[in-house]
Amino acid sequence: MENQKIYDDVVKIISKHAKNQEALASLNQDTHILNDLQVNSARLVDIILDFEDAFDLEIEDDDADEINTIGDAVQLVQKLVH
Repeated sequence: MENQKIYDDVVKIISKHAKNQEALASLNQDTHILNDLQVNSARLVDIILDFEDAFDLEIEDDDADEINTIGDAVQLVQKLVH
């Protein structure tokens, strides 16, 4: 799966759960999911489950704990898909 497609799909999934809609206009790899997008921890679990469904993979709890930014999520998905 190509990197841009993974990035686009990750952003699409995370965007559904973002409370700060204004921050979506300036997303980048360094955008912090909890702080910048105001995604709460319960929604972060939903995001992880959505990643697993969308990319047909399993994310371990330790790996999920390392997801803080959009870039972190993209890198993890890329690692698990390849």
